[in-house]
Amino acid sequence: MYKIAIIGGDGTGPEVIDEGKKVLSAACEMNNIKLEYTNFDVGGERYLKTGEILPESVLNDLRKFDAIYLGAIGHPDVKPGILEKGILLKARFELDQYINLRPVKLFPGVETPIKDKGPDEIDFVVIRENVGGIYTGMGGASRVGTPYEVASQVMVYDRNTVDRCLKYAFELKQKRNAKQKKYSEKPMHLVHKNNVLTYCGDLWVRAYNEMGEKEYKGIKRDYAHVDAATMWFLKNPEWFDVVVTENLFGDIITDLGAMIGGGMGVSAGGNINPDGVSMFEPIGGSAPKYKGQNVINPIAAILAGSMMMDFLGEDKVAQDIENAIRKVVLEMTSMNAGKMGMTTTQIGDKVAKYCS
Repeated sequence: MYKIAIIGGDGTGPEVIDEGKKVLSAACEMNNIKLEYTNFDVGGERYLKTGEILPESVLNDLRKFDAIYLGAIGHPDVKPGILEKGILLKARFELDQYINLRPVKLFPGVETPIKDKGPDEIDFVVIRENVGGIYTGMGGASRVGTPYEVASQVMVYDRNTVDRCLKYAFELKQKRNAKQKKYSEKPMHLVHKNNVLTYCGDLWVRAYNEMGEKEYKGIKRDYAHVDAATMWFLKNPEWFDVVVTENLFGDIITDLGAMIGGGMGVSAGGNINPDGVSMFEPIGGSAPKYKGQNVINPIAAILAGSMMMDFLGEDKVAQDIENAIRKVVLEMTSMNAGKMGMTTTQIGDKVAKYCS
């Protein structure tokens, strides 16, 4: 039995998580696995009522679970940045979820904006360092509101933070190479901007090459500047398998990856602490305008549940869910909210049926 913390969050978050739980229950029942859920009231409504965002008491409780299943954070009545920093970033930092794992995988029948590319060409994963870099908040502002205002925000990395992210990426590449020949034929890519960010970039490149040469000689390595990577993601996505990058660049290129993989409705991610509690979520946001209409796409949330089970070591459950999704997306008319040809609950029902 696994203990799962549920944070439905804001907008349509609770709706998609309900469908994810429905599918998890069906897949786990077929594999004699039990899940115990505990709901946590965290999000915009709580903040508006109490002024609390993510109390220490809740954080301490979350540490006791096997994983966290998150719907969405973001409320139209709360100023942008308050919930994102106070919940998402705080959870990542406090729970040391130093890996952001974002698969970019196009399912058959799902449209991509890239002409003449399909599931064979779009199948890679981006590993974003999740707790360092410019998002640590080092910096400040002075003389605000005057013509002489100065603002700074600093990208900071230490060797340990870089090394542990790279190690996770190399290990994942090793697993993928063993899984399929098409993966082993591709190099692993480091993405940075070391021609301009000469200090942080140099640290990442040196650490990448040293680790590869000493510990992972059998893995092919390549490098791309982040601006070039955005170009190649679109022109030649088939070049990529495992991509590893720092926090800010990862935040940008993973959304690009999501779009070429079919859009936000089918894109999930994991905030991972390999030795602690990790958090899995759809990446499309709270979509408050669709709240309560039963029209939002739950596929991304269901995929997040599959990722969660894979992280917990239940490979069979994860694969059963993914196989069921492959069948259901072929029956959908679109991945966009309100245009799917089915309701949110009908999609959840169908995926659950194919899992059982």
